Amino acid sequence: MRGSSVDDRKGYRRISLELVLTKKQKEILINHAQSNFPNESCALLFGTEESGTCTVMDIFLAKNTDDSPINFTISNEELLQGYQEAEQKKLDVIGIFHSHPHSEAIPSLTDKKFMVINPVIWVISNKHDELRAYILESSVIQVPVKIV
Repeated sequence: MRGSSVDDRKGYRRISLELVLTKKQKEILINHAQSNFPNESCALLFGTEESGTCTVMDIFLAKNTDDSPINFTISNEELLQGYQEAEQKKLDVIGIFHSHPHSEAIPSLTDKKFMVINPVIWVISNKHDELRAYILESSVIQVPVKIV
């Protein structure tokens, strides 16, 4: 397990892992969320991980096939396309993004279930355009997000 530190107000432990996004990448994710409102939006985050720093290098915007304000699904075909694109760019899929247009940017019970089978950083936005990131170790742990 990665080194953990102080608990935050919601009881999510912070770890010595950081997600780095540019202002432009944050803008792309927020615009994607707004354009899909009132439904959840979703995307794959391509990048690299070095010494606990996960740096987003590219974003693969996906379609939420659920067309739902409380769930999202990326089709198998689009997931395959995303992973192939990451491989072609010599990047890893380091994260999954989705929006919570009507709730807080914290993992839902459904998110937690899927975090088990998708062990990457999960980035969630809310209606206030806030981004928070989480990873599942033995429990859900909040990951600091650095905007550069």
